[in-house]
Amino acid sequence: MDSRSLSLVATCTCLLLAGSGCGDDGGDPKQRRVATTPESSAPRGPLDLPRGVPPRSSGAAANPAHVKIIRAWSNALRGGDITAASALWAVPSKVQNATPVIALGSRRAVRLFNSSLTCGSVVTRSAGAERDFTIVTLRLTERPGGDCGSGTGNSARTAIRVQDGKIVEWYRLPDDPDGPGPQPDPSPGGSDETTV
Repeated sequence: MDSRSLSLVATCTCLLLAGSGCGDDGGDPKQRRVATTPESSAPRGPLDLPRGVPPRSSGAAANPAHVKIIRAWSNALRGGDITAASALWAVPSKVQNATPVIALGSRRAVRLFNSSLTCGSVVTRSAGAERDFTIVTLRLTERPGGDCGSGTGNSARTAIRVQDGKIVEWYRLPDDPDGPGPQPDPSPGGSDETTV
């Protein structure tokens, strides 16, 4: 992928945790999702969560080692240390922030994604979930080099998977876990995934 395409992807992955993003028409993002069940044959939208990404905790406690990595990432980002925040991510890794799933295939792409997060955050809650995910609630903050704006003080939910001490998957979850949730996903590596 050339640098122009990479810049476009970075622009489109701007932190929608603050409530704005590429092509946002100002409408309620929950209304753009098609409410289906995994058994449904209804079409899946490219912004829907992939199959297997849990929208809520399973009720289990979060793995303390995973929470430690997630908190370290959140603390580094909140402090404006993009290098330290990015070092806690695996290459490759996957992200989705009200975008199609993006596979971050290089250290540069990981850094670009972390730089695009306009807010810092404080982990306020964490819990275990299926497939070894941690469901994390974050309180959004300003951060050096960012501009959280009206997002400051709001909460956001994410599903994060840590493996071998690194973040390998990071998905922005709907604010309402009982609202439209994860949708069926085509087989891994399908056309809904972008690699940078």
